[in-house]
Amino acid sequence: MSDATKNHRFTSNSTEETHALGAALGRVLIGEIVVGLVGQLGAGKTYFVKGVAVGNAISDDRAVTSPTFTLINEYAGRLTLYHLDAYRLTNVDQFVALGFDELQRQDSAVVVEWADRVRPAMPDESLWLTIESGGETQRTFDASARGRAPCDLLEAWINSVR
Repeated sequence: MSDATKNHRFTSNSTEETHALGAALGRVLIGEIVVGLVGQLGAGKTYFVKGVAVGNAISDDRAVTSPTFTLINEYAGRLTLYHLDAYRLTNVDQFVALGFDELQRQDSAVVVEWADRVRPAMPDESLWLTIESGGETQRTFDASARGRAPCDLLEAWINSVR
Protein backbone atom coordinates (compact mmCIF):
# COMPACT_ATOMS: atom_id res chain seq x y z
CA MET A 1 0.00 0.00 0.00
CA SER A 2 1.19 3.49 -0.82
CA ASP A 3 1.41 6.01 1.99
CA ALA A 4 0.52 8.85 -0.39
CA THR A 5 -2.27 11.15 0.79
CA LYS A 6 -3.83 14.27 -0.67
CA ASN A 7 -6.65 16.55 0.48
CA HIS A 8 -8.58 19.29 -1.27
CA ARG A 9 -11.75 21.31 -0.73
CA PHE A 10 -14.14 22.08 -3.57
CA THR A 11 -17.04 24.51 -3.22
CA SER A 12 -20.29 24.50 -5.17
CA ASN A 13 -22.73 27.39 -5.07
CA SER A 14 -25.56 25.80 -7.05
CA THR A 15 -26.99 22.46 -8.11
CA GLU A 16 -25.54 23.12 -11.58
CA GLU A 17 -22.06 23.57 -10.08
CA THR A 18 -22.48 20.36 -8.05
CA HIS A 19 -23.42 18.51 -11.24
CA ALA A 20 -20.46 20.08 -13.09
CA LEU A 21 -18.08 19.14 -10.27
CA GLY A 22 -19.28 15.54 -10.53
CA ALA A 23 -18.94 15.61 -14.32
CA ALA A 24 -15.35 16.83 -13.98
CA LEU A 25 -14.58 13.84 -11.73
CA GLY A 26 -16.34 11.50 -14.16
CA ARG A 27 -14.18 12.69 -17.06
CA VAL A 28 -10.95 11.78 -15.24
CA LEU A 29 -12.31 8.68 -13.48
CA ILE A 30 -10.05 5.62 -13.64
CA GLY A 31 -10.70 1.93 -13.28
CA GLU A 32 -10.43 0.08 -9.98
CA ILE A 33 -11.15 3.26 -8.04
CA VAL A 34 -13.58 3.44 -5.13
CA VAL A 35 -15.14 6.76 -4.14
CA GLY A 36 -16.82 6.96 -0.74
CA LEU A 37 -19.46 9.66 -0.30
CA VAL A 38 -20.40 10.92 3.15
CA GLY A 39 -23.08 13.50 3.87
CA GLN A 40 -26.44 14.04 5.49
CA LEU A 41 -29.76 13.40 3.75
CA GLY A 42 -30.21 16.05 1.08
CA ALA A 43 -26.50 16.90 0.89
CA GLY A 44 -26.48 16.21 -2.86
CA LYS A 45 -24.77 12.81 -3.01
CA THR A 46 -27.01 11.38 -5.73
CA TYR A 47 -27.05 14.62 -7.71
CA PHE A 48 -23.25 14.62 -7.61
CA VAL A 49 -23.21 11.01 -8.88
CA LYS A 50 -25.45 12.08 -11.78
CA GLY A 51 -22.65 14.44 -12.77
CA VAL A 52 -20.01 11.72 -12.37
CA ALA A 53 -22.04 9.47 -14.67
CA VAL A 54 -22.38 12.20 -17.32
CA GLY A 55 -18.63 12.86 -17.19
CA ASN A 56 -18.09 9.12 -17.54
CA ALA A 57 -20.06 9.27 -20.81
CA ILE A 58 -23.40 7.72 -19.94
CA SER A 59 -26.01 8.83 -22.42
CA ASP A 60 -28.69 10.18 -20.06
CA ASP A 61 -28.32 11.22 -16.41
CA ARG A 62 -32.06 10.65 -15.86
CA ALA A 63 -31.15 6.97 -15.59
CA VAL A 64 -29.05 7.78 -12.50
CA THR A 65 -31.21 7.34 -9.42
CA SER A 66 -30.57 6.75 -5.76
CA PRO A 67 -29.91 3.07 -5.08
CA THR A 68 -31.38 3.35 -1.57
CA PHE A 69 -33.84 0.52 -2.21
CA THR A 70 -32.05 -1.42 -4.94
CA LEU A 71 -28.72 -1.03 -3.06
CA ILE A 72 -26.71 -1.08 -6.29
CA ASN A 73 -27.15 0.50 -9.72
CA GLU A 74 -24.94 -0.08 -12.75
CA TYR A 75 -24.36 2.48 -15.50
CA ALA A 76 -22.56 1.77 -18.78
CA GLY A 77 -20.18 4.49 -19.90
CA ARG A 78 -16.48 4.82 -20.66
CA LEU A 79 -16.09 2.71 -17.52
CA THR A 80 -18.84 0.68 -15.89
CA LEU A 81 -19.97 2.82 -12.98
CA TYR A 82 -21.35 1.00 -9.95
CA HIS A 83 -23.40 3.20 -7.62
CA LEU A 84 -24.04 1.67 -4.19
CA ASP A 85 -25.99 2.95 -1.21
CA ALA A 86 -25.23 1.67 2.30
CA TYR A 87 -27.97 3.69 4.05
CA ARG A 88 -30.35 0.79 4.70
CA LEU A 89 -27.68 -1.78 5.51
CA THR A 90 -27.44 -2.81 9.13
CA ASN A 91 -23.91 -4.23 9.04
CA VAL A 92 -20.76 -4.49 6.95
CA ASP A 93 -21.42 -8.17 6.12
CA GLN A 94 -24.51 -7.13 4.13
CA PHE A 95 -22.36 -4.74 2.12
CA VAL A 96 -19.74 -7.40 1.42
CA ALA A 97 -22.54 -9.82 0.40
CA LEU A 98 -23.49 -7.41 -2.41
CA GLY A 99 -20.27 -8.53 -4.12
CA PHE A 100 -18.52 -5.24 -3.47
CA ASP A 101 -15.02 -6.73 -3.92
CA GLU A 102 -15.94 -8.13 -7.34
CA LEU A 103 -17.00 -4.70 -8.62
CA GLN A 104 -13.48 -3.26 -8.31
CA ARG A 105 -12.07 -3.98 -11.76
CA GLN A 106 -9.87 -2.24 -14.32
CA ASP A 107 -12.92 -1.48 -16.45
CA SER A 108 -15.09 -0.13 -13.62
CA ALA A 109 -15.31 2.46 -10.86
CA VAL A 110 -17.41 2.26 -7.70
CA VAL A 111 -19.16 5.11 -5.89
CA VAL A 112 -20.62 4.34 -2.45
CA GLU A 113 -23.14 6.64 -0.79
CA TRP A 114 -23.15 6.52 3.02
CA ALA A 115 -19.70 4.92 2.83
CA ASP A 116 -19.00 5.83 6.45
CA ARG A 117 -21.52 3.13 7.46
CA VAL A 118 -19.35 0.44 5.83
CA ARG A 119 -15.91 1.94 6.38
CA PRO A 120 -14.31 -1.39 7.47
CA ALA A 121 -15.14 -2.89 4.05
CA MET A 122 -13.85 0.05 2.05
CA PRO A 123 -10.39 -0.28 0.50
CA ASP A 124 -7.57 1.48 2.35
CA GLU A 125 -6.72 3.22 -0.92
CA SER A 126 -9.84 5.21 -1.80
CA LEU A 127 -11.08 8.69 -2.54
CA TRP A 128 -13.43 9.98 0.16
CA LEU A 129 -15.74 12.97 -0.28
CA THR A 130 -17.48 14.54 2.67
CA ILE A 131 -20.29 16.80 1.49
CA GLU A 132 -21.46 19.58 3.80
CA SER A 133 -24.44 21.82 3.18
CA GLY A 134 -23.81 25.53 3.58
CA GLY A 135 -27.32 26.64 2.83
CA GLU A 136 -29.98 25.87 0.28
CA THR A 137 -27.61 25.28 -2.65
CA GLN A 138 -24.05 25.81 -1.38
CA ARG A 139 -22.00 22.67 -0.75
CA THR A 140 -18.43 21.99 0.26
CA PHE A 141 -16.74 18.80 -0.87
CA ASP A 142 -13.82 17.82 1.34
CA ALA A 143 -11.82 15.32 -0.68
CA SER A 144 -9.34 12.98 0.94
CA ALA A 145 -7.32 10.54 -1.13
CA ARG A 146 -5.15 7.77 0.19
CA GLY A 147 -2.91 5.70 -2.07
CA ARG A 148 -1.16 6.47 -5.35
CA ALA A 149 -4.11 5.95 -7.74
CA PRO A 150 -6.64 7.91 -5.63
CA CYS A 151 -4.11 10.74 -5.16
CA ASP A 152 -3.44 10.84 -8.91
CA LEU A 153 -7.19 10.89 -9.53
CA LEU A 154 -7.70 13.75 -7.08
CA GLU A 155 -4.88 15.72 -8.71
CA ALA A 156 -6.39 15.17 -12.18
CA TRP A 157 -9.81 16.25 -10.85
CA ILE A 158 -8.36 19.41 -9.29
CA ASN A 159 -6.64 20.26 -12.58
CA SER A 160 -9.81 19.63 -14.58
CA VAL A 161 -11.86 22.20 -12.64
CA ARG A 162 -9.28 25.00 -12.71
